[in-house]
Amino acid sequence: MSESTPVPFADLQLDPALLMAIEALGFENATPIQAAAVPVMLEGHDIIGRARTGSGKTAAFGLPLLHRVRAGGSPPRALVMAPTRELALQVTEALRSFSNKLPLRIATVYGGAPYPQQIRALRTATVVVGTPGRLLDHLQRGNLKLGSIEVFVLDEADEMLRMGFIDDVSTLLAATPDSRQVALFSATMPPEIRRIADKHLNDPQEVQVEGRAMTVDHIEQEWMRVPSRNKIEALQRVLQGRAHEAVLVFSRTRAGCAEIADALTRRGVAVDALHGDLSQPARERVLNRLRSKNIEVVIATDVAARGLDVDHITHVINLDLPMDTETYVHRIGRTGRVGRKGTAITFATPKEKQRIRRIARALRVDIEQTEVPSDAHIAKRHQEALSARLAGALDAEDDAASAWLDAFLSEHSKSALDVALAAIRLLAEDAETSLKAVEEESRPSWSRPACRESNVPYAPLPNEPENEVQLFIPIGRRSQVRPQDIVGALANEAGIDGRRIGKVIILDHKTFVGVSRAAATEILDGLDRIQIRGQEVLVTLARPGSEMDFSRSRRPRFRKR
Repeated sequence: MSESTPVPFADLQLDPALLMAIEALGFENATPIQAAAVPVMLEGHDIIGRARTGSGKTAAFGLPLLHRVRAGGSPPRALVMAPTRELALQVTEALRSFSNKLPLRIATVYGGAPYPQQIRALRTATVVVGTPGRLLDHLQRGNLKLGSIEVFVLDEADEMLRMGFIDDVSTLLAATPDSRQVALFSATMPPEIRRIADKHLNDPQEVQVEGRAMTVDHIEQEWMRVPSRNKIEALQRVLQGRAHEAVLVFSRTRAGCAEIADALTRRGVAVDALHGDLSQPARERVLNRLRSKNIEVVIATDVAARGLDVDHITHVINLDLPMDTETYVHRIGRTGRVGRKGTAITFATPKEKQRIRRIARALRVDIEQTEVPSDAHIAKRHQEALSARLAGALDAEDDAASAWLDAFLSEHSKSALDVALAAIRLLAEDAETSLKAVEEESRPSWSRPACRESNVPYAPLPNEPENEVQLFIPIGRRSQVRPQDIVGALANEAGIDGRRIGKVIILDHKTFVGVSRAAATEILDGLDRIQIRGQEVLVTLARPGSEMDFSRSRRPRFRKR
């Protein structure tokens, strides 16, 4: 079958409940990796999938996995291992959206979250999604039972290797029954991953597709730091502070669409909502209002906006971060149509910067951090719009207006300047525009971080200074800390590429981590604490000389005081 030939999901022999969920989500045809992998997994074969981020691989393994365990039950029958907390949460969200009509439960386990809640979820879970360190921890504590696992998925195996989790992967695989089906997905296939496959997979079929590149180079991409509770205010500020035609705003839920549309309506914005609860005629009415420019803003869910094609959408705003890179590309592709320029703005909470980073790296683009428009910026933009309206009216010849002005001046004994000033005041009031001088920049307190986050570059390894500094973390061997725990925690919580982390020296009660000065600045600016093996610990810059004698003996010697 040609990779370009569309394959409808209805042809993939999936359970009807899954097909209903897929249809409700607005999907009709499988991506190349889905069309290639789903039949192989449904036949029960082990599989090695070569696919990049954003190719749709979550559904490629998720749909056949859910089909196999569709009857539910516990202890867990399927396990999905992901390298990072963010990816684990994204996979869980996708699996839940596919399985909302099936009688099964999904548990997600990852470092940095409380144990009791995860333990309760594991007791009734049919499917478990988690990161290697926390999965292994639950296994060793007896909270996770792997004796009934039927499907084991290893997602982004090369990332596992890079972050130092490959030994944990082998341990967890060895704890599952020999009869289980294994699906290994990796963008690359280094020798260590190939050895894992040779040892633990049974005559696997290999699937590799070169999906169509996700091109978004023609769209200007930005992100803004916005706490969750301030997103509606931030949205209003962007609408007031940016010149735009039609704007498409994405919300994660139907309820969110209605709430945002109501809030903007109360603020005088011409807005409507587009979501899955709307009938087809109601949906068409919203689209017709948008195309005829009777509304300027549409709040939509991903499902409702699928296939939406309106030429004059100048801005797409992601009120909520999308679940994956493919969804992000689908969203922002609604702007910049037919050769026009477009702008995509994503709101991210302070903890979501690393998810923006992952999207930027997957697409190999720069996503620039910009500021939420200030009061001064908004006032200046309104004044510029008023000036443009006046300048446009100056060129129009109107004999009736000229005669009316002459009569008005004779009747009121006023100068033309007096009348012009009065007319400008009335025009400004009508446009709700202040004519006062623009004051200094003033932003809401919630949009002013303690330190400015850096822009998110696509380059996986920026050119960094050669000089290395050391981070100090007050936890060590006595807490069963391993190098991969340190690397995983920094990669997850600080958004640092594992290859930027140098030598990790673990002592009984403390750990020193070598990083470049640039990486240290990025880590310390982004956080002051991290979660390691269930403990929240400080991360600080090591004092000069504190690691001086490490190379001479296993344990450093300290002077007695």
